[in-house]
Order: sequence, then structure tokens, then C-alpha cells
Amino acid sequence: MKINYKFLLIISVVAIGAMGLLAGSIDDREKERVDLNKSPEIAHEDRAKNEAWARYYPRQYGSWIKTKEGSELKDMLKDKPQLAILWAGYGFAKDYNAPRGHYYAVQDNRNTLRTGAPVDSKTGPMPTACWTCKSPDVPRMIEEDGELEFFTGKWAKYGTEIVNSIGCYNCHDPKTAELAMHVPHLNRALTAAGLPTFEESTHQEKRNLVCAQCHVEYYFKKTEWTDENGNKKVAKVVTLPWKYGLTAEGAEKYYDEVGHTDFTNKISKAPILKTQHPGYELYKSGIHGQKNVACADCHMPYTQEGSVKYSDHQLQNPLNTMDRSCMPCHRESEEKLKEIVHRKYERKDQLHELAMDNLAKAHLETAKAMEAGATDEELKSIRDDIRKGQWRWDYAVASHPSFFHAPEETLRLLAVANDYAMTARIKLVSVLAKHGVMDYSAPDFSTKENAQTLAGVPLEKLVAAKMEFKKTLEVEWIKQAKERGLLSEQTLKGSDPEASYFKK
Repeated sequence: MKINYKFLLIISVVAIGAMGLLAGSIDDREKERVDLNKSPEIAHEDRAKNEAWARYYPRQYGSWIKTKEGSELKDMLKDKPQLAILWAGYGFAKDYNAPRGHYYAVQDNRNTLRTGAPVDSKTGPMPTACWTCKSPDVPRMIEEDGELEFFTGKWAKYGTEIVNSIGCYNCHDPKTAELAMHVPHLNRALTAAGLPTFEESTHQEKRNLVCAQCHVEYYFKKTEWTDENGNKKVAKVVTLPWKYGLTAEGAEKYYDEVGHTDFTNKISKAPILKTQHPGYELYKSGIHGQKNVACADCHMPYTQEGSVKYSDHQLQNPLNTMDRSCMPCHRESEEKLKEIVHRKYERKDQLHELAMDNLAKAHLETAKAMEAGATDEELKSIRDDIRKGQWRWDYAVASHPSFFHAPEETLRLLAVANDYAMTARIKLVSVLAKHGVMDYSAPDFSTKENAQTLAGVPLEKLVAAKMEFKKTLEVEWIKQAKERGLLSEQTLKGSDPEASYFKK
């Protein structure tokens, strides 16, 4: 057989060239990977600006910016009008939208009726603590002003300072890009609970704890202090009730011990504990938490681009990224897993509605008993049952995905909440009868309008005041922040200041 040496030579040259190109590509990718891992330091004055991190972490930033895709505004008071009855006399009865993407945290905080309509830095209903989980400017201000000064005063005090939405500096060290904790209250809570501090924790647990800086139950603890000029002040410091463990009953025991009540229900006069969002606590009691699956494993799945592997910072529903979030561990089909999740939600929602309805009726029936002449002594145990029931109901649902993170614990809490509500209502039958009220039916609260009317919410007045705030003080806040270089047009772009319900 005659060998065509010329043809073999051509093939060899092509093969060598292809190998050279491949090696060059591998070298380029490896260089990119090494360069990305050098972790250049973010300038001190830029640490709170998310776009300042984009230069060095373009993929992470590119995925984070997609949190703006979670822009849907869902009016929870319209969806579940019972809420206005349960929270009568509290800010959430005025306005409560389902949480949106992190991109909107600052704007939604400004827009909500809960933060009121301040006219200067010293007015408005809410304390500075209401900024805590909204922005990387919060740790910046805690560092600059000190924790106690930060937690002293009104929410409007930091209107010109807190302008960048939840982002890079909330969870990362600007010098090394390693996971970092920037709020002192978390370590204090971990220590109180007998758990390792953030610094003592494993890397896997830190992937939970950076989320636990915000997705936890907390209250604003009044703390007296004296500043460097000798002025006596009172700070409202974010504090986690973990002294007796990370459970609803443990937190309730702590609150009862310190005599804490978030508000008195305007309808029933029951002393109410308002749950925030105990996502971390409930997650720890669920199967994923018990198996040491981190929040980031599901909500920030790893993404591979060439030789570069990074966490997806879009922070969305894992059902949107099942191939990376679920399927690496689960062997069922995606469709089957979705069916399981949907069933868990349906079961939760059924008990959710029952508990809310009975709690709302207990509030309204208590008001009727008061109108008929019932004394505080007669209503004491009833109000206590309402407090206990509403606390457990709220704890079960305030962290929206609890039905998935900890389905058994969620259903248990809702069942116990409903039992407390029914116990209160049974007691109320006797009290009402004693005062001559027979066969009383609570008024209709099946719509947001009806419920807010019963709760005494002056909605039109609140909206008008908020609109005036947005035309005046908010405009000045943004102007000053831009002039000082704290806020860029890039940050403002797409933050949809017109999107809240009162603008429609």
C-alpha cells in the first residue's frame, strides 16, 4: 500500500495547530480564573455601591442585576384581607406587598405606607432600624456612626445615606470577597443560643448565616446609652430572641420574659407579637437544614462558564433553576418534584386560611364583648389565647417559603394557632352570652376595603401624605445622594419608583 506522506504531513500540521489553539484557549481560561481569584480590594468609599464590584465580579453582578426581574407587586391585603383585622393598629394593616427581588429593597421601603410620610429627618412613625435589611449602606453607616447611633432616631434620618439596594457588601468582605457578616446583632444572637459565631462557623454554614443577617425573627430592643458629648439617648437595636433556641415557643418565652409586645390590636385590645421573617429558624428545623444543605445551594446554584464556576446571584425560586438547584441531589423528575411542592403549598394554605379566619373572628368578637360591657379581667385569658395563636400563625407564614423549608413544623404551628383561636372563640360565646349577646356573627371582612374599614385604616389620607413625601423629601434625598457620589444613575435605572400600588 502506497503511503501518502504529503497528506499525513498536512493532517499532522492541522492537528498540531488545533492542539495549540486548544491549549491557548485553556491557558486563557485558566488565566481568567486566576485573575478572578485574585480578589482585588474594593475601594473603601465604594464598598456599598454594587456597580463598583461589577468590574471585578462581572458574572456575579450580572446575575444579581437580574433580581430586578422579580418585579411583580402582589398586594397581600387584597389577596388575604383577614390580615388587616389581625394587624389592626399596626403598620402592616396599611400596606403589605409580597417581597420582590433584592433590587427593589430600598425603593419598596420608601414607597410603603408603613414608613409613613416624614417631612424632615426627625419625623415619621418608624425608627432607623427599619433600614437594617434593605441596603449595603447599612453596614457602612454602622461602621461610620457606631451601632448605637445608627439605631437612634427616625427612619428618615438616613434618607440621604441609604440608597443602594441589598447587594455585594451585605455578604462579602470588600478586601477578599470572602463571605462576611456586617451586622453585630447576628453574632450576639448566636452566642445567646449557644451556637458558634459567624467567624467560628464552617464555610457551608456561613452560606446560611449571610442570609440570616436578615431572614430571621427580631425585634427592636430599647437601649439607653450616652454619646461622646454626654447626651443621653435611646436606641432601638435589632435583637434576635434566640436565648431559648430557634423555635416559635423559644422566642415567645423570651418575649414574655422581657415583657415585649409589638402592638396592641386596635379592635380587640389584645397584646400582639408581630413576627418578622424567621426563614433561617424554620429552615434549620426542616429536612434540608438537617442535611446541611445551605440556602445558597438552592437559591444561588453554581453556574459554569468555561473554566469559571460561580454562584448565581439572582436569588430566585429554585423551581426556576431546577437543573442546578434540585436535580444534582434528587432523582425524581422535575415535574414530580414540582407536584410535591405544589401539594405542600396547598396543605399549608388550607390551614393558613382557617387559622386567619378564626383569629380575625376572635378579634371582632372580643370587640363586641367589650361593647357589651365585658371587663378586661373577663377578657384577659381570651386575649392571651389570641396572642399565642396569632404568634404561631404569623411565625408559620411570615417566612413565605416555610411550607417548603419546614412543612411539618409549618403545619404544626398553624394547627396549634387555629386551636388557640378556637379556644378563644369558645370562651367568647360564654362572655357574650353573659352580657346578653346571643348568636353574634362577625361583620364581613372578605375584601380589603371592608377589612381596612373595620381596622380603622384611613387609606386615602395615608396615600395622600405618602405622595406628598415622594414629591418633596424623597426627591431631595435622591438629589443629595447623587451630589455626594453615593448614588449613580446606573443604580437608579429600573428601580421603578412608579410601581407601588398607590401610584397606579
